[in-house]
Amino acid sequence: MLALAGILPDFRLKSGDGDSATQIAITAASGAGAFGVLSALVWPLLVRALLLMPALVLGLLVFVLNGSMLLLALSLIPDGRGAAEPETAVVVAAVMSAASSATSTFLTVRDDGAYRRRLARLAGRRRRRLGEDGGSKQPPGTVFLQLDGVGHAVLREALRERENRPPVMPTVAGWIRGSHKVTPWRTDWSSQTGASQLGILHGSNEDVPAFRWYEKKTREVMVSNRPTSAAVLQRRAAARAGHEGLLTMDGASRGNLFTGGADQLALVLSVAARRGKHNRSRSGYFAYFSDPANATRTAVSFLAEVVREICQSTRAKLRRETPRVKRGGLYPFIRAFATVVERDVVVTAVMGDILSGRTAIYADLVAYDEVAHHSGPRSRDARQVLTR
Repeated sequence: MLALAGILPDFRLKSGDGDSATQIAITAASGAGAFGVLSALVWPLLVRALLLMPALVLGLLVFVLNGSMLLLALSLIPDGRGAAEPETAVVVAAVMSAASSATSTFLTVRDDGAYRRRLARLAGRRRRRLGEDGGSKQPPGTVFLQLDGVGHAVLREALRERENRPPVMPTVAGWIRGSHKVTPWRTDWSSQTGASQLGILHGSNEDVPAFRWYEKKTREVMVSNRPTSAAVLQRRAAARAGHEGLLTMDGASRGNLFTGGADQLALVLSVAARRGKHNRSRSGYFAYFSDPANATRTAVSFLAEVVREICQSTRAKLRRETPRVKRGGLYPFIRAFATVVERDVVVTAVMGDILSGRTAIYADLVAYDEVAHHSGPRSRDARQVLTR
């Protein structure tokens, strides 16, 4: 806070007549303390109250709310020594939240005791909520991780070491050397995500011939990644299969087109157009945005990804790479959402699900699919996404 007060012209921590260094330090400590208390007590309540908003809107609103809390904290400093312009308060609050998060991470990253205590606390809460006694033992859960658009051949190439270079996907390569194996499977007539995921999650992909098609009976164009179409497809599949889906029993659906019958949802397309307590894709990203530092980190990564796409697109044009599709307009922002925002929210939600011991978790990471459609499935750009 002292450093920011020295750098930013519209942010001060001393009275108009001037103060001693000690008084300025006390003022900074008071402001930082008040901001910390407000972030811990008020922030989660604000985010929970705004969960009806889509994830991206909430992520942007985070900065306004964070700046407002800083202004409130400064107003609590005696004698009016703390003051900042609203736009400056947003910057100060974002930097302070990021610094606080980085410091906390640094102090606890190697503290196994803190990690064990966190696991025990989450497990204890879950047992109490489910009414389980301390001696009961739950069966192991299952994590379904879908890497959207990654074909068997592409995955095999990403796991192979070449010329003393590590594989593109070292983590998955480690799984293959140890506990896992790669097995190909054949899709139905329509190989796209809508048909495949609908069959996996809801047991039926009947009447899904393609990604986009015209239905004569309703005289409507159905699009797999349109919220209204996804809701109709999910409802039909559940009726034909005779059950709500793969994730009905204590499951979580993260970043998917369909819910799979799960109660815990985050960025699920089939409920994106609905409003309501039980069918809104809200709770999954509450845990993420309840920490204002997460929004700061994601925003910076989002902008960096936009710049990365513009640079990669320009390089492809200069090298006259073919085939080449248009990558202008809104695409850099769509790519940044898929490769940064969706990834961060889904990964954080899945981590919380694992720590909570859920029975089944199905998550879809769509970053590779989005980039491969525009840069090519075996391009350098797509390989970088697979690595991340």
